[in-house]
Formats: sequence, structure tokens, C-alpha cells
Amino acid sequence: MRIISYFFLIVIILFGMTFATLNSESVTINYYLGQSSMPLSLLLVFAFASGCMVGMVVGFWLLIKAKISNYRMRQQLNLAEKEINNLRAIPLQDKV
Repeated sequence: MRIISYFFLIVIILFGMTFATLNSESVTINYYLGQSSMPLSLLLVFAFASGCMVGMVVGFWLLIKAKISNYRMRQQLNLAEKEINNLRAIPLQDKV
């Protein structure tokens, strides 16, 4: 299985290298305060990497939110189970 993952890693690296050589033209990026010139492939790698980072931060935030919600629900469940067990322990009284 490890050989297959290494094979896929090598294929991805080769695709990346051919992509970089095919898109080596320089492009100008205009910022609000200036401009910069860099190869198109590098610009696309930066854009992809920044998108991945933003996605991971948002995903991490949602994961933490779900974990906190799960923790609160477990506490409520434990409290409800204790209350049910206490109610079951109380003997029933008939009013005659």
C-alpha cells in the first residue's frame, strides 16, 4: 500500500513540474498599494495554498464548534439519565 502512495506522490510531483514549466510566463499582479511580477505557476500555487489554509481554518473552527456542542449535549444527557435513575428509585405510592 505504501508503494502505491509513493507512486501517486511521484505522479503528482511530475504533474506539478510539467505544469510549472508550461506556465512559466511572468504575470503582473496589481495590489492596492503596488504591483508585483511573478511566474504564473507560482501565483497559482500561492492562490491554491492560501485557499487550502483558509479552508483548514474554517474547517477547524467548525470542528471545534461541533466538539463543544457535543460536549454540552453529553452533559445534558448524563444529567437526564441521573434524573431518570433517581425517579425509578422512588417507590410508587398508591393513594387509597
